Amino acid sequence: MKIYNYISQHIAQKKKMLALLIDPDKCQGENLVQQTNLINQHRPHLILVGGSLTTYPVDETVQYLKKHTDIPVILYPGHPIQLSFSADALLFLSMISGRNPELLIGSHVVSAPIIRKKGLEAISTGYILIDGGISTSVEYISQTRPIPSDKYDIAAATAMAGEMLGLKTIYLDAGSGAQKPVNPEMIKTVRKNIQIPLMVGGGINGPEKLKNAFESGADIVVVGNILEKDPYLLQKFMEITLQC
Repeated sequence: MKIYNYISQHIAQKKKMLALLIDPDKCQGENLVQQTNLINQHRPHLILVGGSLTTYPVDETVQYLKKHTDIPVILYPGHPIQLSFSADALLFLSMISGRNPELLIGSHVVSAPIIRKKGLEAISTGYILIDGGISTSVEYISQTRPIPSDKYDIAAATAMAGEMLGLKTIYLDAGSGAQKPVNPEMIKTVRKNIQIPLMVGGGINGPEKLKNAFESGADIVVVGNILEKDPYLLQKFMEITLQC
């Protein structure tokens, strides 16, 4: 089954989804083995692999995950070189909250012919960076400013524009290691104004924040940074996801 269809079916059934983000630079060797064991035990719905800046080969991480788990593996590339054709799909991210032409369309032109030739499923995703209280790696690397956390109307209008342009998913992200997650009111406002799947990530460092994101309208919540510090939170996060 195509990954986007898999996601759409869950949402149509009003089921929430948890996505675990793995940064190849931070999750190697025994750490990757431990994460994979926990993944197989608690079974998040999706595994994302990538980050704003990665130096460790993404393909090695993807191949290991594909060999040792049956959870769908999706690329979360910060740059066109972060590709692995062993993955099930990739988020074809367009940074619609910024005005950096390379991240709106430039990098996509470089990678699109290769992705098409290899037959990798590309899920067009409107990436919207939200202020999470601190300057994050994605803000620095992308050379863009995040949308202020209280500017709900700007975030909603940006998401609507992305949907009208034909993007299949919207991703609200406060960035890895954010001090605060995306404001629940912003999630609610965006959710009311779009029909496509809504992903939310960044700053989800506890069960209550995860629950708030789901109850505010997120279809998929992405967690990663906190699980690098406390991998066993995955069990609690999955319990909440299945209850919402």
